[in-house]
Amino acid sequence: MDGEDAALEEGDVVVFPFGTGHQLGAGDGGRLVLPTRDLPPKPWREIPVLRYGEESSPVRLLCGFLQCDAIDFEPLRQALPKLIHIRTRGANDGGWLRETIRQMVTEVDVPRSGGIAMLARLTEILFIEILRHRIMMTEQPGATGWLAALGDRSLSRCLSLIHAEPARDWTLEDLSRACATSRSVLAERFQTVLQTSPIRYLRDWRLYLARIALATTRRPIADIAQEAGYATEAAFSRAFSRAYGVPPGTWRLAD
Repeated sequence: MDGEDAALEEGDVVVFPFGTGHQLGAGDGGRLVLPTRDLPPKPWREIPVLRYGEESSPVRLLCGFLQCDAIDFEPLRQALPKLIHIRTRGANDGGWLRETIRQMVTEVDVPRSGGIAMLARLTEILFIEILRHRIMMTEQPGATGWLAALGDRSLSRCLSLIHAEPARDWTLEDLSRACATSRSVLAERFQTVLQTSPIRYLRDWRLYLARIALATTRRPIADIAQEAGYATEAAFSRAFSRAYGVPPGTWRLAD
C-alpha cells in the first residue's frame, strides 16, 4: 500500500479506515492480486469466494467492509492511520478478535437463515473492538487525539454527553459538573488532548451532524440550523461555510 509492504501472519487483522487502495501478494516478487477488481457485480445473494493459484498450503483471507459515517468527523479522521494492523496470535488482548473472526468464518462456511445480517453485526463488533485496541494503545502519558480522549475518564464522559445530546444548550459549567471536575481542569484537558475547547467541540459536532442531515434528508435548512444551535439561517450558513468551504445549500446540491 502506497509503496510500503506489511507482512501478514496467521490470525492477523488489517483494516483500511479510509478504503486506501492496496494489493495482496505472496512472498517477495510473487503475484499481486486486487480482490476488489475481481469481485462479481452486486447485489450478492451469497458470500462471494475468490480463488487464486493452486498452492498445496492455501492461505485463506476473510474480507469485508463497513460504512461508518462518523469517519468523516475530522477529530476521528486525524486519530486513525491509513492502515491498522493487529496480530491476534499470542496476544493477551486478542481473544475477542479471534472469537469474533471464528464466528464470522462459521457463518460463511455453514450458511444459515439470517447469516448476512449476522455478518453485518459481527463486522460492527469487530470494528468496535479494533477501536478499543487503538484506544488501549494511546493510554500512555502525553497521548493526544480523539482516541486518547476516549481513554481519559473525564474527557470520555464529556464527549459522551455531547454526542448523546448535541442540541442541548450545554455550558462549560454544565459539562464540568456532569464530569465531576472543575471548569478549568476540563478546559485544560480538552486543550491538551484535543487541541480545542469543549464548547468549540460541541459546535463542530453540531455542524457535522448538520452536514449529515443536509446530505440524507430534505429537511428545511432553517430547521437544521436551529437544531445545530444557530438562531438564524444566515449565522448557520456562515459557520457552515467556514467549516466546509461552501454554504449549506451548495453542499446539499453537490452531494
